[in-house]
Amino acid sequence: MPETDGVPLFHRGKIMTDLVKNVLKLLGENARYSYAEMADILGATENEVKGAVAELERSKTIVKYAAILNTEVLPEKSVQALIEVKVAPQKLKGFESCAEEIYNFSEVQSLYLMSGGFDLAVFVEGKDIGAIAQFVAEKLSVLDGIVGVATHFILKKYKIEGQITKPVTANRREIIQA
Repeated sequence: MPETDGVPLFHRGKIMTDLVKNVLKLLGENARYSYAEMADILGATENEVKGAVAELERSKTIVKYAAILNTEVLPEKSVQALIEVKVAPQKLKGFESCAEEIYNFSEVQSLYLMSGGFDLAVFVEGKDIGAIAQFVAEKLSVLDGIVGVATHFILKKYKIEGQITKPVTANRREIIQA
């Protein structure tokens, strides 16, 4: 992959190469594709794909490889919630210092700065509703700068990270002969 001073060109405002875009797309679909499989699909060499992936990892474009779990079918159950958080931004720091405090809690799975009616979207996981309620009451809502929270418990997951959780079933219709 072309570089200048060790920095990939697509991080200098240049357009990402088609190979890099397609590797990202394939890894987004299935992170278990081998280099050989991706090379075959993309019509590239295995070394080209390895180089693209290595650069994406080095540049922190790829942060982590993870399995997408449908927690509803696991024997040990947990509860997830989306917590909307309103924050009073701190002078010279904005939302950053509050976000740093929040994302360091082990209960927090994801954290996003949002536009709209609230500032932060916090996705948390706990062993039960009580654990999440305790997290909100004792850890989250007491932080400096937190103006308000609204907790929404996730009841069912239909689609996770682009993957439908329901098993695909064939639509079987009988053929009616006339």
